[in-house]
Amino acid sequence: MTTRIVIVGGGSAGTITANLLARNLYKEVTSGKVVINMITDNPDHTYQPGYLYVVFDKVRPDEIVRKQKDLLDPHINLFVDPAVKIDRDNRVVVTKSGRQFDYDYLVIATGSRIVPEDIPGLKEGSYWFYDMQSALRLREALMNFNGGKILLSMGIPHKCPVAPLELTFMMYDYFKERNMLDKVQLHYTYPINRLHVLEPVSDWTIGEFERKGIKYDTFFNMEEIDPAKNVIRSMEGDELGYDMLITIPPHKGAQVIEDSGLGKNGWVSTDRRKLINTGYDNVYVIGDTTDIPISKAGSTAHFQSDVVAERLTSIISQGDTVIEYDGKVVCFVETGFDEATYIWFNYNTPPKPTPPSRMLHWMKLGYNRLYWLTARGIL
Repeated sequence: MTTRIVIVGGGSAGTITANLLARNLYKEVTSGKVVINMITDNPDHTYQPGYLYVVFDKVRPDEIVRKQKDLLDPHINLFVDPAVKIDRDNRVVVTKSGRQFDYDYLVIATGSRIVPEDIPGLKEGSYWFYDMQSALRLREALMNFNGGKILLSMGIPHKCPVAPLELTFMMYDYFKERNMLDKVQLHYTYPINRLHVLEPVSDWTIGEFERKGIKYDTFFNMEEIDPAKNVIRSMEGDELGYDMLITIPPHKGAQVIEDSGLGKNGWVSTDRRKLINTGYDNVYVIGDTTDIPISKAGSTAHFQSDVVAERLTSIISQGDTVIEYDGKVVCFVETGFDEATYIWFNYNTPPKPTPPSRMLHWMKLGYNRLYWLTARGIL
């Protein structure tokens, strides 16, 4: 009897999981006892943390994009055909073309999407860097910026929570190299009562911002933007002016999750240790798609993928498993063009940023090049 595994989503989480399963279950896959089908909406795979470097012309766009089929084990069946319905009760995924994929085990790795349209004026009056086109647009805007106030404001929730900090620190060095620090004021806002959701990271950030003269405000939740007046207003009743506005648009999960009734705003209810969908032992949820209150970041997807692949391998080959996810997240945080810090944490251990160093910066740059090995399940 054939065991059918369907993976919906071809981002980091889905790709790593698929490749690990193909390796772990090699005999079963090659003999036809296990079939792995991946459904994705894009023939290309993008290393999304690379957008930050595209903004500052540190990498070319083509350096962070690969063909999805080239990253997958040849025994994995790839279907570039967006999923439009996930029916857990009947164990089937329906795609845009009308094709139906039955499964015994389902891995939902549909990721997240930006929804700038949810805040009036944001789409028309702001820059961001969470997709390729927008990263290139921001790069051009920074190149042509001659001075004034750059305001950075957050929508919530959003993925990669340290990326806005990295952008701010890198902008500081960018204008320093151009001898423009006396002409530019960087101003950072955050929606809660600190500068990052993780308190140790927030405390560290305050010291770095004050040392560099970067202004900041907390309890600033974007409500609307007036591009004509260069003004942003908050839900708290505050108003800030700017010469350039950079925002992190709010995020939602994939549309197919909402359309299938799997979760509000595209987030799927997930057991934080077993990574199974609540009420469905044969449905796993990983990466940005989960509703687990933990960073939606690449390393989160990586470590969760390891766990899900090992759990499924043990269940299929041995009938059961005790492997669980401990909440591990690891982040290298750029603090400029030539230094970075490092944090790691899990469910039981809080983060503690290390002093920035050139070595950590080069480690991050090194990993950026090695990511493709991670996607293939090698690193």
